[in-house]
Amino acid sequence: MSGRRYPEEFKIEAVKQVTERNHAVSDVAQRLGVTSHSIYNWSKRYGPKTAEHQSKADEDNRIKALEKELKRVTEERDILKKAAVSSSDHCNTLFNHV
Repeated sequence: MSGRRYPEEFKIEAVKQVTERNHAVSDVAQRLGVTSHSIYNWSKRYGPKTAEHQSKADEDNRIKALEKELKRVTEERDILKKAAVSSSDHCNTLFNHV
């Protein structure tokens, strides 16, 4: 056993190749340079039916949605800032004409 550690994303992608793309476990293991046993263990942990994997996917989706909303709100704020700066040159004040 090499004791090599793989990132979680690597493991999830390996499992997706088997579960979503219907590649054989042995083929995926050989291409990635891991054992079939590792792929089976990762499938148990990160497979589509595990609550942990679903929870992680839900969190990732929520983060993406929040990042998208943040980008939109930031753009809106920047537009409003520009509008405020350009309108400050044209104050709506009454002048006393004597």
